[in-house]
Amino acid sequence: MFYGIVIQMFINDHPPPRFHALYAGYRAKVSIETGLVIAGKLPPHASRLVRRWVEIHRAELAANWHRARIMLPLDPILPLP
Repeated sequence: MFYGIVIQMFINDHPPPRFHALYAGYRAKVSIETGLVIAGKLPPHASRLVRRWVEIHRAELAANWHRARIMLPLDPILPLP
């Protein structure tokens, strides 16, 4: 969680690699590859913060996606500073 944005990843999600972002009643699925919302909606400011976070942590997100697919515990990822 950072700046009020909750990030979730689920072991039973199907491709493409993604995570869920929740903010102030908004929900979105976000591509790990691009950082763009692929379903749902986030306010513009929250969307920009999520994209910046993905740019910094893309490799960690991808590793967690693969861990989730084989049902291993996910590693924590630092919030946006």
